[in-house]
Amino acid sequence: MINKIIKKALNEENLEKNEVLDLFKSSSLEDGIKLFEAASEIRNSNKKMIKLTSTVHLTNVCKITPKCMYCGFAAKTSSEGYYNSFSKTEDEIISAIRSIEESGIPRVSCSGAHGFDGKHAVQAAKLVKENTNLELLINVGSDLNMDALQKLAEYQTDTVCCNLETINKNLFNQLKPGEMLKNRLMVCKMVNDLNIELSSGLLIGIGESYLDRVNHLFFLKEFSTLGEVPIMGFNPYLDTPMEDHPPCSLIEQMKTIAIARLLFPHLRITVPAPTIGPENVKFSLMAGADNVATVIPDNYPLNVKGVGSPRYGNMNEVVNTIEELGLIPQIKETICPVKEVGITEI
Repeated sequence: MINKIIKKALNEENLEKNEVLDLFKSSSLEDGIKLFEAASEIRNSNKKMIKLTSTVHLTNVCKITPKCMYCGFAAKTSSEGYYNSFSKTEDEIISAIRSIEESGIPRVSCSGAHGFDGKHAVQAAKLVKENTNLELLINVGSDLNMDALQKLAEYQTDTVCCNLETINKNLFNQLKPGEMLKNRLMVCKMVNDLNIELSSGLLIGIGESYLDRVNHLFFLKEFSTLGEVPIMGFNPYLDTPMEDHPPCSLIEQMKTIAIARLLFPHLRITVPAPTIGPENVKFSLMAGADNVATVIPDNYPLNVKGVGSPRYGNMNEVVNTIEELGLIPQIKETICPVKEVGITEI
């Protein structure tokens, strides 16, 4: 049934919305295997190297009221998450980013809660770019204005992430009553207008339809600087209004990852380890992902919990998983600071 659609994708021909919807609706095991194999083939034909992205959580003091229905990141939202308030100091941020660079991970995501007009994001960008050679992604959602974005550009921020999560306006308003979809859309537009690479993705398993996902993926095509599409599966946090909502199934995450790869053969398809589960990272790679996020090295100096799930990916375990699949983890050569013989480690 889906053979012709997959063949078009392998030839990098543009798929139509109805064809993508057919891919989502297909439920047979045989079709699923074909889809995942095609997505991996497309990924491998462009790049076989898998990027690793670590993280620094800047603050969980969120001024959005009422809170998002599923949030376990903001202070006082979930006993599983960052329940107590925190704001990282400059020294703490520098210590974290240096540990990431020393591990060989090439990229860091600096993320934080809302209510600061991007000031915490700008501070983080300054610290990352002045103290490391890490690639930098800033992720503070719609808590950015043009002034903050221009400063991020001045600090040569590589990527700015503003996840829309869903473009179904009614669903967005239901799940995020303290935010407005138009504000997130405006940030995406400003990032695009400033010619900064945009990262923007989908939160799936929150009550959206397959057509919602299709419309969302095609909408993202409108941004010329789009360079990364995160696919995040919903996980319920204790104590939140959605604690009893079922988690997104692994097969739905794999299917959405693979379809995103078919639609965006040359872009970064990102899967945060917390949302798919560290033990399931291999399945995201089998579905065509090429960036694993929230990867934490052993020498990381701060307490960290994942966003979307309190778990995260351990660097050594993620690297082993990548290599077991015959893929290559992107790790920068570093000089181990403990040894005095100057041995270069990878």
